[in-house]
Amino acid sequence: MTRLDDIRGRPVPIDDLTAFGPGFAWGAATSAYQVEGAVAEDGRAPSIWDAFCRVPGAVARGETGDTACDHYHRWAEDVALMKALGLGAYRFSVAWPRVLPAGGGPVNPAGLAFYDRLVDALLEAGIEPHATLYHWDLPQALQDRGGWPSRDTAERFAEYAAVVAAALGDRVASWATLNEPICAAWLGHLQGVMAPGVADVRAAVPASYHLLLAHGLGVQAVRAAAPGARVGIVNLLTDCEPGSDREEDVAAARREDGHHNRWWLDPVHGRGLPADMIEVYGVEPPVRGGDLAAIAAPLDWLGVNYYRRSVNVADPDGPVPHTRQITPAGTPRTGMDWEIHPDRLEKILLRVTREYAPRSVMVTENGSAYTDTVTPDGAVHDTERTAYLEAHLAACASAIRAGVPLDGYFAWSLLDNFEWAYGYAQRFGLVHVDFATQRRAVKDSGHRYAEIIRAHRDLHGHQDLQGRRDLRAHRLAGRSLE
Repeated sequence: MTRLDDIRGRPVPIDDLTAFGPGFAWGAATSAYQVEGAVAEDGRAPSIWDAFCRVPGAVARGETGDTACDHYHRWAEDVALMKALGLGAYRFSVAWPRVLPAGGGPVNPAGLAFYDRLVDALLEAGIEPHATLYHWDLPQALQDRGGWPSRDTAERFAEYAAVVAAALGDRVASWATLNEPICAAWLGHLQGVMAPGVADVRAAVPASYHLLLAHGLGVQAVRAAAPGARVGIVNLLTDCEPGSDREEDVAAARREDGHHNRWWLDPVHGRGLPADMIEVYGVEPPVRGGDLAAIAAPLDWLGVNYYRRSVNVADPDGPVPHTRQITPAGTPRTGMDWEIHPDRLEKILLRVTREYAPRSVMVTENGSAYTDTVTPDGAVHDTERTAYLEAHLAACASAIRAGVPLDGYFAWSLLDNFEWAYGYAQRFGLVHVDFATQRRAVKDSGHRYAEIIRAHRDLHGHQDLQGRRDLRAHRLAGRSLE
């Protein structure tokens, strides 16, 4: 058993799995552009990421998602890997330009058929499919007509959500509208370091608002097309701390919390857009009558993506929100130079439970990148990633004991993949991918995760997929949906 004394947080043995109840969803996650490849096959049209990857200097080493993990052709092998690991759930995203190449209008049957086959294979393997409708790959056709700063994009998203839910909703019960809209809005339209590469607060604020509106309209569309669907949203959350006790740094941490957390959490929980942040941005969101009620449609579950904390100091001359993040010395870090603080995951889970009272919470992404070495016999001894996994699962267990209604954990990620602007150098996978040969090899972290899943099932007795779904539904029935 690994003791975690070298990683900040409680060194709790994860072998004690009693906190995780029966029916807990043990999963892994990927996203379409990061794994599928086949960007010009079977009617798929370009996305904003296909275009962004062609911008000189936008992506490390000029790499692209053209092939990625070739999951579009190797999906059956990857489902078999998931089954061998014992995963009970798989979170994947649907590529909007594969299903509706023009963003709206005619459906591409071949594109939709890919997800139809994938869902059937997952169910046959006893793995629950968790579908995410948007993981940043906006059809370029919609970008050409204004992209997320345009209200039309939110309306086209509802059309797309209805198409996918109608096709898969008889088998997919769990749906996320958006993954990390913060990245699409702020990184894509404020900092310009992600697609579409815009750096203008006057575009970023409307983009952020229309992403929230797309979520609300998407919730309505999914529930209309697939009655009984469980619908949520996935947010990247962080614990925002001041870099000192100076008044200006305390205020900076408050602004960063508004920018990173409250802007995305408050509206979907019926609190409207944070007024203090509208003042900071200096741009009025284009709100219309009825919008805020649509955005605040009750959630069945809330997704939390967590990777690191945020330590902030004031930066009056910098871009909004006029904060700068620092990395204090002396803290263990991942290969991305991200600090490791498992206890902050527990803190965030407790905060959202206390402040927003979600009916159900899932950790929809959590993982770490390191430089992996493949031994001559094909093994990957990733001790740091294994320790990271155990430490964060221990934080989840502690949060459950403290009252968080946590119903699932999805490791990021199943496979090493195209890591956006970082290209292929940063590896998060439980499974190593040789991108030259597409050979897959389960890392030690993947084997350890499989051991934990087996131990949990031994503790509670094996349930088939329907049994796990029934157990989760029974728990949810005891939690009111506002």
